[in-house]
Amino acid sequence: MSDDDTTRTMPERRRPRSTDWRRFDATTEAERLRVALDDPDARPLSDADLGRVRRTPQVRIVRRALGLSQEEFAARYHIPIGTLRDWEQGRVEPDHAARAYLTVIARLPDAVRDALEASAT
Repeated sequence: MSDDDTTRTMPERRRPRSTDWRRFDATTEAERLRVALDDPDARPLSDADLGRVRRTPQVRIVRRALGLSQEEFAARYHIPIGTLRDWEQGRVEPDHAARAYLTVIARLPDAVRDALEASAT
């Protein structure tokens, strides 16, 4: 086995440039829309695009809405703490099964907790 450092480092985030809001406020809605449409990387989403977007509950929002710490949420819903942290910090996206599980937790948190507690006894 190699003694190389195996720690994965994240690239440094560049500081956003300061925005000149006065210049922005001086533009009209039509000018803003024209500029957005001219930029291929910043085009507004159409209604068809919005229909295709997956709406996955944000795990951090669900956890905070339940008033749970990361450790409590991970223990209650049998999710490895490292996985939960990776999801919350954006290092890893939940797979399809995890997204479905998070959706059920978001909508029926007590039912999921009760089902998991019943299966443990």
